[in-house]
Amino acid sequence: MTKKPSFRPILSAAFLVALFISPVAARSEAPRPNILFAIADDASYPHMGAYGTNWIKTPGFDRVAAEGLLFNRAYTPNAKCAPSRACILTGRNSWQLEEAANHICDFPIKFHSFMEALKDHGGYTTGFVQKGWGPGNARTADGKPRELTGKAYNKRKNQPPTSGISNNDYAGNFEDFLADCPEGKPWCFWYGSVEPHRGYEFGSGVDKGGRSIDEIDDVPDFWPDSETVRKDMLDYGFEIEWFDSHLVRMLKAIEARGELENTIVVVTADNGMPFPRVKGQEYEMSNHLPLAIMWPKGITKPGRKIDDYVSFIDFAPTFLEVAGVPWEESGMSYSPGRSLTDIFRSEKSGRVIADRDHVLIGKERHDIGRPHDWGYPIRGIVKEGKLYLHNYKTDRWPAGNPETGYLNTDGGATKTEILEMRRSGENTQYWQWNFGKRPEEEMFDISADRECLTNLADDPKFADQKSELRNELEEALREQEDPRMEGNGDYFDQIEYVNPATKSFYERFMSGEKLKAGWVNESDFEKEPLD
Repeated sequence: MTKKPSFRPILSAAFLVALFISPVAARSEAPRPNILFAIADDASYPHMGAYGTNWIKTPGFDRVAAEGLLFNRAYTPNAKCAPSRACILTGRNSWQLEEAANHICDFPIKFHSFMEALKDHGGYTTGFVQKGWGPGNARTADGKPRELTGKAYNKRKNQPPTSGISNNDYAGNFEDFLADCPEGKPWCFWYGSVEPHRGYEFGSGVDKGGRSIDEIDDVPDFWPDSETVRKDMLDYGFEIEWFDSHLVRMLKAIEARGELENTIVVVTADNGMPFPRVKGQEYEMSNHLPLAIMWPKGITKPGRKIDDYVSFIDFAPTFLEVAGVPWEESGMSYSPGRSLTDIFRSEKSGRVIADRDHVLIGKERHDIGRPHDWGYPIRGIVKEGKLYLHNYKTDRWPAGNPETGYLNTDGGATKTEILEMRRSGENTQYWQWNFGKRPEEEMFDISADRECLTNLADDPKFADQKSELRNELEEALREQEDPRMEGNGDYFDQIEYVNPATKSFYERFMSGEKLKAGWVNESDFEKEPLD
């Protein structure tokens, strides 16, 4: 590959001005903002109150949206924990991240995170609670753990309302972080909950959250609309509310210090909900995520709703710009991301920046369970209400092999019901939608078909539009030096899966070794191959 420049090619006018002023002088003119980055673990758009979802109550997220910006088209490039978080931290798409394109990997030493850059080059105090980047290994050249998201703050515990919710007192640990921050110096904190990641205490949304299954106004058509599925969804919603309750406390803690005015608060999730056909896939509900950002001192005309297409690779350029850290001095590798400050400074709602009209998405290996620990490679583009996907290895199972438990779909009540329906011969279409093999090309009109059930790829009426989307996607991937565009896509399958307990899972399981895959249920394993 040719070496990309170490500076970002697109800089805002404010940042260009800052480049002609010494960093010290620029920073002395106005206090640099603090940053609170709050990321839920597995929550889909539109499952926050500000988007009109009434069966989940999120006063924290709703406040950030009301006093800042609500983004209607925010996407992760890769709908799985570790690769999605790697994109956030580096400002690079997953196919630009070598090993970090995959789930459960070694994080390459060469790629710095924005939090490392803020600490080392911006003088920020950095910290995180519970889940930063991961799962995987992130170490320095001499083998020491890297602080990709800062120093860990996890000492305080509390009594969670269910057995599926962490006992980490997220907000209490954030207060410990604030107590350690030097007065007058900026800070950046990563609030990484493990909710609403599975497992759930089944029925807790009803029994402890006080919800009724009748409150749910939309069960996706690719799941059966049953009491079990609705309870599963309410359990998921109950855990989102727990995440949000700690956000409320964190906002109050910042207010108590008199620092909310100059604090950027970003609230989002790493990938879609941990249900079949969502998390770990690349459909609309997989990658389209909630996003609200407030910054009283830096956002013009708060309360706006933004329809621009925004990618997770835009966060790192935004944070470094507002911190006054020039990209070429940050130690960060080239980023195709774009700072969001142009949207912050605008007074417009809806579409603000005309050429923010698309995002790129894709995946390689997530969870194992296929022969040789191979992945399921996809590349895609979302543009102006259309989604185009290229599935590169259609002979493979998208959610993992059936005989090894469909390991790229977390175990839970909805998954179990769909699998049992196929086994009993009852409406096998649900199984096909969620676990069946797929064609090489898929295209959906997500403005009318958010659930991506009507594939337009072979419809002659959409042939020209499909060709345009495919060409734009491949041109962008070539520019970003995606190995798949250079005939070296199998590189990603050769990257080591670093968890020795489940490495080579397929071969070991099929040879009779008793293995535990703790993120799925024992009943998920099919008794025989389904090829």
